[in-house]
Amino acid sequence: MSGASSAASSIDLSKRDLTLDIARVFCVVLVVIIHLLMIGVGFDEAGALVVSRPLEEQPWFAYATWAGQIMPLFFVVGGFASLTAWRSLNRRGGGAAQYVRNRVLRLAQPALPLFLFYVVVIGGARLLGVDPQLLDVVIVGAGLPLWFLAAYALCQAFVPLMAGWHAKAPRATVAVLLLGAILVDTLRYTTGITEFGLINLFFVWLLVQQIGFWYADGWFAARSAWQLALIAIVSYATLVPFTMVGPYNDDMLTNLNPPTLPLVALALAQACVLRLIRPALAALMNTHVARAVVFVIGTRLMTIYLWHLPLIIVLSGVALLIPGASPPPGSESWWLTRPVFFVIVAVALFGLSFLVARWEAPREVGDTPPGYIVGIAAALTFIPAFCVMQWFLDFPLAVLGSLCLGAAVLLLGRWPARVRERVDA
Repeated sequence: MSGASSAASSIDLSKRDLTLDIARVFCVVLVVIIHLLMIGVGFDEAGALVVSRPLEEQPWFAYATWAGQIMPLFFVVGGFASLTAWRSLNRRGGGAAQYVRNRVLRLAQPALPLFLFYVVVIGGARLLGVDPQLLDVVIVGAGLPLWFLAAYALCQAFVPLMAGWHAKAPRATVAVLLLGAILVDTLRYTTGITEFGLINLFFVWLLVQQIGFWYADGWFAARSAWQLALIAIVSYATLVPFTMVGPYNDDMLTNLNPPTLPLVALALAQACVLRLIRPALAALMNTHVARAVVFVIGTRLMTIYLWHLPLIIVLSGVALLIPGASPPPGSESWWLTRPVFFVIVAVALFGLSFLVARWEAPREVGDTPPGYIVGIAAALTFIPAFCVMQWFLDFPLAVLGSLCLGAAVLLLGRWPARVRERVDA
């Protein structure tokens, strides 16, 4: 048995739903594959440098996103894990500040070295006189996945509150969030002011997280297979009027930021599908190989998500220096080389993880800071990712992110009991 298999087998898995672990891993791996196919860097027949998005140029791409837009499922699985962790913490006497502190640290810590990396790389490229237009294209693309930090930090900060509402009035909570999402989208599309849609960072993603709460409570487990299939079919079917009659784009990636109502339909459908295939996933996770793979990837999940795109860009740049390694993007030879390139990216990510994954590992911390300190740290984690989502990555935002995340990590780090008592006094 390999070391990874032994490590995975030594963990107490009796109280974990391993099908959710493999679902989480699947979501992130699929994101890596999609981004790998969306970035085309190479030379055309005339020898000129070409930067394009080959996957998006395919005529079937928009409808493929109805299945390939998998981030709603990630938030559903996150909701399941969050409610389970919150209840476990409550049973041990923990409170809201402790929960949010632990969860925000898991986002701020691994994101900090990435923003520092961008400060060095973007600043260095500016000083070296790299073509500004080309550099802007590269860094804007590199920062696209950072929206996740803003959305997930927001969801995690509200878990204690939403879990309380879920316990008292689960149906009413869902109804209020759904109504809020509908009203925000209505306001956005009737006024034509896209920025109104940013309010749905709250309503849409918290509603998707609530679906994960319902999954954790066994609502989906209580449905028969035909009921789950029917709900999934109806949920997917709603995308037709949403996109053909309603104001929504048929490309679900376009509907991602700001988040829109179709993401809720996708989340519900994907939750049903996950439950339907649970027996097959459970059987798969009974094998040592599957557990080892999920363990290796799962312990590096944030590292993979945060670093895969800059690594793809860097490796694409290196390939430009190798004769014949950068065929015209979208050409037959380009598509045929993607599996090899994926393996190279995967190996590089695994190697990089030994340098940066230590930031992802839980750190030893002292007493929980006061609630307002935790709130400030959560806001500091949210702000830079939100700014990148809105105005795209550049050098000033890389600096802002480094400062905000550095402050958040310091605020949430060791907090000796005597300091806590002095602040509380």
